[in-house]
Amino acid sequence: MTAGAVAAVDLGATSGRVVVGHVDQAAGTLGLDHVARFPNRPVRLASGLHWDLTGLYRDLTHGLADAFRREPGVASIGVDSWAVDYALLRGDRVLGEPFHYRDERNEAAVEAVHARVPFEELYRRNGLQFLPFNTVYQLAAERAGGCLGLADSLLLVPDLVGFQLTGAKVAERTNASTTGLLDVETGEWDRELAERLGVEASVLPRLVSPGASLGGLRPGVAAELGAPAGMQVVAVGSHDTASAVVAVPMRPESAAYISCGTWGLVGVELERPVTTDAAREANFTNEGGVDGRVRFLHNVMGLWLLSESVRWWERDGSSIDLPGLLAQAAAVTTAVPVFDANDPRFLAPGDLPGRIAEWCAERGVAAPRSRAEFARSIVESLAEAFASAVRTASALSGVGVETIHIVGGGALNELLCRRTADRSGLPVLAGPVEATAIGNVLVQARSAGFAEGDLETLRSLVARVFSPMRHDPAG
Repeated sequence: MTAGAVAAVDLGATSGRVVVGHVDQAAGTLGLDHVARFPNRPVRLASGLHWDLTGLYRDLTHGLADAFRREPGVASIGVDSWAVDYALLRGDRVLGEPFHYRDERNEAAVEAVHARVPFEELYRRNGLQFLPFNTVYQLAAERAGGCLGLADSLLLVPDLVGFQLTGAKVAERTNASTTGLLDVETGEWDRELAERLGVEASVLPRLVSPGASLGGLRPGVAAELGAPAGMQVVAVGSHDTASAVVAVPMRPESAAYISCGTWGLVGVELERPVTTDAAREANFTNEGGVDGRVRFLHNVMGLWLLSESVRWWERDGSSIDLPGLLAQAAAVTTAVPVFDANDPRFLAPGDLPGRIAEWCAERGVAAPRSRAEFARSIVESLAEAFASAVRTASALSGVGVETIHIVGGGALNELLCRRTADRSGLPVLAGPVEATAIGNVLVQARSAGFAEGDLETLRSLVARVFSPMRHDPAG
């Protein structure tokens, strides 16, 4: 086992980055070199809200070129991104920019899907919580619009990037598990379900697991990046949460995790899915993890509530200092409302402060009056949603949760971490912040022979290198 370097492409819902990871497991070192960061902004076209995947691909390839200039010894490339969104292709041609999961088209599609396959049956087959933007609903919208029949293949976002880099059309399992078309028990495509929903099974690509090679870069791409001929692209946990969970320094038998960024993914790691009626009624999901693990979790709206509120306040051209706003929120002493962070009204972009006030008015509750009070209300509501989801995950799975790990950008939000500890009555360990990139790097490193062992072994390396911040509940 030798030391080495790999390049991780991590595409989030608001930004993307390219990171070079240096791994020496024998020496107990793991380092990240942040090479490039670029915005990821949706585009509203006549057809609806879309991702600018063309611009995103341009930016990530520029970042990879910088990575190879800095570190010529990079051994492989791995790509992760957000889940559920995809592109339709005919041959090698992409049929338009992928739709954004927050696009309004999905609302009518839900009823069409459930008319063909009731949600109770869907849950037994795919184990996914109801979210109106799950891929199965988006594909129903494509079918209604006449576009699905034009395609001969479908690629999720990280798989689409992998195709552009290598020419390989595959579906990595952790992200494929979010489509609603993967059998929750076998981990294979549920082709009979797809056909019932009007999706030709032939459009579903070959499945691969994290650690598999997608092949070498296309010659033209390698030349553009300044990469060695034959440079390998490796499948990682291509759903960003799957990569993030790899890097949670936890003991799965006694811990819950919160991967907190735009979304807050709250759950536990299991060996087998839980598809009971109680799990369905609690709206918990069973998504694929690295090494065949199951991410049994609930999606909470996450820091989107805060970032979109700030964006709304800044629409007049002003600028808000987020750390300063959070400091003001921490100093608020008046009672603020705790609203339902999972209310669907908060999903679409726009006036989130106004919608929070609307939620309060409907219940005869005094709404926040200042921006600091709105920020505190958002933090309190997220902390309560997180604590509630942890309690439910424990009850449904049988995992006796003793500690909560918060990773991702939310680990930097001290007020949120502290209030989650207070509301759950459990210690919160915050960090690492860059969990997704770390997990991406570790899966590649293991594939390249720079690391070895199961997830617990890889997590022990993370624990040695990244010391979490502990927040104990008050009292």
